Amino acid sequence: MSEETTTADAPLTVVLVHGAFADATGWSGVVERLQAQGVQVTAPVNPLRGITIDSAYIASLLDQIPGPVIAVGHSYGGAVISNAATNAKNVAGLVYVAAFAPDEGETLGGIEQDSKDSVLNTALVPLQYPTGEGSETAVEFAIDPEKFHDAFAADLPEEQTAVMAATQRPAAELAFSEPNGKPAWKTLPSWAVVPSGDKAAGADVLRSMAERAGATTTEVEGSHVIMISQPQAVTDVILNAVATAPQKEVEA
Repeated sequence: MSEETTTADAPLTVVLVHGAFADATGWSGVVERLQAQGVQVTAPVNPLRGITIDSAYIASLLDQIPGPVIAVGHSYGGAVISNAATNAKNVAGLVYVAAFAPDEGETLGGIEQDSKDSVLNTALVPLQYPTGEGSETAVEFAIDPEKFHDAFAADLPEEQTAVMAATQRPAAELAFSEPNGKPAWKTLPSWAVVPSGDKAAGADVLRSMAERAGATTTEVEGSHVIMISQPQAVTDVILNAVATAPQKEVEA
């Protein structure tokens, strides 16, 4: 980035990072509403290959945005932005949408074990994928299509969740077992949307992580995919972050 690039001559960008078993199209309703408000927004692909790989990829994307950023993560995407934004000089705030906000050294698998609301572990199906090194393979997880509606998106029509289940993107086991690094929520303001009926991440652990992060929290009735079922409620929280997050000059 150029040394002359500051918040005065580069617009703020909202970066929407999706989670596991999904893709960026889950943000479509939010993107439409942000664009209607004149907000610059991008929703990149999250590789879903593990905390280190995915946070490095998103960090690289953040670094190539010339102006200030509000980083928004859904589900596993919350862990990714927590790690990616730690060293980013242009991130002004974080928004967690039904999202993990892990602390340093924590794993998402360990967090899930403490949830009384989550049924995700009983819905996962292990798969194998090639590592690119000879015949070696590694484990990734998908959600059993028969359990997708109830575990992931219970407030959407079953016809819609059947399509989501068929087009889901599996996440590498490393997404759940790899320890997280120092989280950006320790130094940046944060906001959280907690769906009261979240049975994937678990509403109980989402509340506790948001409280620990000091996030301004909005609880909304709905499932884990609250950005699809209630995009306006999620957009309103993001717009609040855009309006109130401190904006500093972007360093070279």
